[in-house]
Amino acid sequence: MTATSTAPAPSPSPTPKVGPRALLRACGGPRYAVALAVDALGTGLLRPFLLLYGVTVLGLSASATGLAMTAGIVTGLLCVPAVGRWLDRGARSTVVAASMLVRVLGVAVLVATPPGRVWPFAAAALLLGIGNQAWPAAHAALVATLAHGRERDTALAAGRALRNAGLGAGALLAMVCLAGGTSALRALAGVTGAAYLVAAVLAWSVRMRAKVPEALPERSSGTAGREGAPPRMRALLAANVVYVFCLNVPEIALPLVLLTQLHASPVWSAAVFVANTVLVVTLQVPVTVLMALYARRTALAVAGVVLTVSYLGFLVVTLLGGAGGHGQGWAAAGVAAVSVVCTLGEIVHAGSATALVTALAPPRVLGRTLARFALSSGFGLAVSPAVITALAPHGPTALWGSLAAATLLSSAAVAAEADGATPQE
Repeated sequence: MTATSTAPAPSPSPTPKVGPRALLRACGGPRYAVALAVDALGTGLLRPFLLLYGVTVLGLSASATGLAMTAGIVTGLLCVPAVGRWLDRGARSTVVAASMLVRVLGVAVLVATPPGRVWPFAAAALLLGIGNQAWPAAHAALVATLAHGRERDTALAAGRALRNAGLGAGALLAMVCLAGGTSALRALAGVTGAAYLVAAVLAWSVRMRAKVPEALPERSSGTAGREGAPPRMRALLAANVVYVFCLNVPEIALPLVLLTQLHASPVWSAAVFVANTVLVVTLQVPVTVLMALYARRTALAVAGVVLTVSYLGFLVVTLLGGAGGHGQGWAAAGVAAVSVVCTLGEIVHAGSATALVTALAPPRVLGRTLARFALSSGFGLAVSPAVITALAPHGPTALWGSLAAATLLSSAAVAAEADGATPQE
C-alpha cells in the first residue's frame, strides 16, 4: 500500500483515546506487529551474548571481540545518512526489511566463522551493526507515514513496548539455553538468523511507501525553507547523546556499582534488569498518553529532570551504602528502588524524543531528520559504556554526579531551544 506523508496536524484532543484496532493499524498492521515481535525476539536471543559467542565458541580474546563489535557499531552509524536519503525517496517497509536482511547475512557469516578467525567475526559484527543502526529510523518513518499527531506518538510507544517485550523474552530464553554450552550458542545464532529472515519477509509484505512531496524552491517563503532542509535541532541532538546514557544504566552502570562498590549479590543486577523490562513493556504506552497533556518538548525536558533525580538518588544510596558496608542489604534494595525512577525517566524520554523529531521534520526530509536523530542516539549508546566504566573507578560522585550534571544541562538546553517549533511541539 502507499501512504501520503503530510505534515502532522494538531490533535483535537491533547490525550486522544486510541482503540486497540486503531493503534494496531497505526503501528503498521498485524503482519508488521508480528515482524517487530519476531525481530526483537531474535535480537534478544543473540545481542547480549555476542561477546560471549566470540570468546567461547570462536576462541577469540575478549579485547579482539570487543574491538570488532565496536567497529561494527561505528561503521553501522556511518551508514545511517544513506538510510535517511533512501527514506526521503519514499521507501518505508523496504528499508525496514533491508535492515533485517542485513542482519540475516550477519548471522550467516557468524555461524560460518571458523574458530580463531577474527576477521569473519568482525564482518559479522559489521553487518549486524549496520542492520541495528538502520532499523530505528526506518521504523519511525514507517509509523510517521501511517499515523499523525498524538496517535503517532502512541503508536511509536506501542512499538517500543512490543520490542522490549520481545527483547526480554529472547534474553530469558537465551539464558536458559546457555546451560548447553557452545553448541547451544551456535543453535541460538541459527535461530536468530531464522527469526530475522521471517521478520524481514513479514515487513516486506506490508508494501508501504510514502508519496514524497514535490521539491519547493530553496529561496522562497520561510515555509519553503523549512520544507526543503532538515531542522537544525542542535541542542536537541546534543542533549539526546546524554539522554540515551539512561538506556545503559540498568545493563552496565548498576551491575558495575552493585558488584564492585556495594558487593551485592548478582541477583540484584538481574532483578533490576527484569524490572526495567517489565516497566517499559507495561508503562510505555500509558505514560506516553499521559504526557500528551504537555508539549513534546516540555515532556522531553521533564524526562531529563526525572533522570537527574534518579542519578542523584543513586549517588546518595551508593555513598551511604559504601560507607556503611551494607551492600547486600538496604543499599542494594535502595539502588533497585531508585532504578524505578530512572526507568520512568527513560520511558518519558522514549515517548517524547522521537515524537518531537517527527513533529519538527518537514515531510520531504523526514528520513534525513530521523537519520540525524538516530546518529545522536547511536553515538550516545556507543560511547556510554566507555564513559561509565571510566568514571566508575573514581567513585560514586564522579559517576553519578557527572551524569546528573550533564543530564540537567541537557534538559535545560532542550527546554530553551526553539527551532521553529510550534506550541504543540
